[in-house]
Amino acid sequence: MSRFAKQGRVFYVEDAFYHDNDEVQPHLEIKERPQGLKVVVSHLPDRLRHDAPAADAAQQQLLQGYFQEQNLTNYLFWYYTPMALGKSGGFAPALTVYDCMDELANFKFAPPELREREQELFGKADLVFTGGHTLYEAKRQQHPDAHPFPSSIDKDHFGQARQPLPEPADQVGIAHPRIGFFGVVDERLDIELLGQLAEAHSEWQFVIIGPVVKIDPATLPQSANIHYLGGKDYQELPTYLAGWDVATLLFADNESTKFISPTKTPEYLAAGRPVVSTPIRDVVRPYGELNLVQIAATAEEFGQAIEMALTQAQDTDWRQRTDNYLATISWDQTWQQMVDLMQQKLGKKWLATRELQE
Repeated sequence: MSRFAKQGRVFYVEDAFYHDNDEVQPHLEIKERPQGLKVVVSHLPDRLRHDAPAADAAQQQLLQGYFQEQNLTNYLFWYYTPMALGKSGGFAPALTVYDCMDELANFKFAPPELREREQELFGKADLVFTGGHTLYEAKRQQHPDAHPFPSSIDKDHFGQARQPLPEPADQVGIAHPRIGFFGVVDERLDIELLGQLAEAHSEWQFVIIGPVVKIDPATLPQSANIHYLGGKDYQELPTYLAGWDVATLLFADNESTKFISPTKTPEYLAAGRPVVSTPIRDVVRPYGELNLVQIAATAEEFGQAIEMALTQAQDTDWRQRTDNYLATISWDQTWQQMVDLMQQKLGKKWLATRELQE
């Protein structure tokens, strides 16, 4: 979105914020972000919290007023979730993109109507982008113009971790070797595997960075060598990565991980960290097949892979092959490929409209 914001106006519409009282009147909050990107948040009274149709209608009214105020007459709609359809009715975008980053219906506490909404969005979308090849294989059966866009990286940002950086205060006292993970701590994290590894390898310190969401924190394994440091800002991540010896993708094998394509895979590699992952399909292909990331299914295999990874940072051949692969991907390239597809689709729609008029 920040790249699009360099070319034109971008409004990122977030989920509504519900107040704990009914006195507040529905209104919009506009947050300014870099490159001129604007984050748009609807503020709604508590009475609408459990009345989805009324909440959608209120947000739609707020957005329509804002569009008029901003003189938005020629615009594109970009959906990250089908649930946003409810508040975006009554608009006429020149182009509609569904950027499908995951199989959201498989997530814990997913709205029951999500699958139905997604089918509706497929009917409206001109283009569907998917966050990985496995997801693409599923979605191309449902939309004629789907395209895979696996996770890319900001190489310069994560590449900072290849140089010595000041240790964050909450990590500096943790002994080595450090085995790290960053990401949302939810039903996708294999907490059983984490517990087994910590118990079998007391000589290793496991650093877990990320907010605990949708699961009870009390269910997380508690051990002297597991350190839960909580959520961190994106800008801070390289300072943590720089102090790790091995990075991991500790994902469980369940419905919520069937279609994921973890962004953190190339981010870890860009930071120069050896990586061990459970057999997530979009990690196995291409990273495992190219022998850039070690794949392990059981706690015993994972432990053995970490042992090997602890010496991998000194492997010049692995480093060179990793960097050669990373040179083929970037967010700039991903964005440009998306723009090309959008421009082609807009051109076809314009020609079709002109032919109808003639």
